[in-house]
Amino acid sequence: MEAYLNQDAWSQRGPSPDVHLVLREDSGPLGGVSPPSTRLLDQIRAATRTRHYSIRTEDSYCDWARRFILFNGKRHPSQMGVPEINAFLSHLAVSDQVAASTQNQALNALVFMYRYVLYQDLEGDINPIRAKAPERLPVVLTRAEVRAVMDQLTGQQLLMAQILYGGGLRLLECLRLRVKDIDFAQRQIVVRDGKGMKDRLTMLPTGLIEPLRAQLEDVRGLHAQDLELGLGNVYLPFALERKHPGASRDWIWQYVFPARRIAPDPRTGKLRRHHFDETVLQRAVKAAAQKAGIEKRVGCHTLRHSFATHLLENGYDIRTVQELLGHKDVKTTMIYTHVLNRGPRGVRSPLDE
Repeated sequence: MEAYLNQDAWSQRGPSPDVHLVLREDSGPLGGVSPPSTRLLDQIRAATRTRHYSIRTEDSYCDWARRFILFNGKRHPSQMGVPEINAFLSHLAVSDQVAASTQNQALNALVFMYRYVLYQDLEGDINPIRAKAPERLPVVLTRAEVRAVMDQLTGQQLLMAQILYGGGLRLLECLRLRVKDIDFAQRQIVVRDGKGMKDRLTMLPTGLIEPLRAQLEDVRGLHAQDLELGLGNVYLPFALERKHPGASRDWIWQYVFPARRIAPDPRTGKLRRHHFDETVLQRAVKAAAQKAGIEKRVGCHTLRHSFATHLLENGYDIRTVQELLGHKDVKTTMIYTHVLNRGPRGVRSPLDE
């Protein structure tokens, strides 16, 4: 069984829609399940969608499958196994010097392909040269620095940044908020399908209630215009659109921060209004920190780090902060306790005496 890949369309930046893997017609069935005409990358996409993986994970897994095949001279994965996987992952760590998280992502993608697409058992231990995982402390802003960053933002970008800091949300958790997730009566925000596909509750800062109401009024007007044009659809997870026809046009399912333009859905091709582009907010926060003269590496996630740190400084217990952040293990939250000490481990320098 021989694999062919359109290498001219291959880009190091990421997958191209024109790049695909095809099999010879005289080759046997893939893992004894799929017909020989089925594309391997299409099988990977189908397997990820069956398990409700995000489109980012889907694209990432296909990307790693391509890179694995190209690294091994375009051999089909069914002809390879643990030795080739170890060689590829070691190459990532030694030659490409990728981060440990990137190497783990590649490993997960390959194991997924062999287990759920090729239905092939891997014989032997996957034990490549491991990329070192650095133990870094999070970048945290002081309260004055947070105010300085906010002063450089306006409009929707300011409101989104305030939600990141005021509720401790991750970037995509904020952008994927729906109208129904904002509970003004209880003054809380419901974070749906957070990391690990978990829901959680966090606070809605009192100072954001009126700005959020104004934002939703603007979104309601935009949604009404879309409906008049026969549009107004948004993406619904887990086949809800099939179970509840028309729900994608309901007001409660609309994004709190919608995109400016309507675009085709990457999976179905339907015209939808997606959520706000995350890269726009990332660039805005970075530029705001630079304008404020903050000499730190500041991004959207820095606001979440600052949220957790400032809560601990205010005396809230670490278990409460863990729940608000949505951490599975309290050890993850413990990293923020470093700010409770002055200097390394709270030791006073003799020079200060």
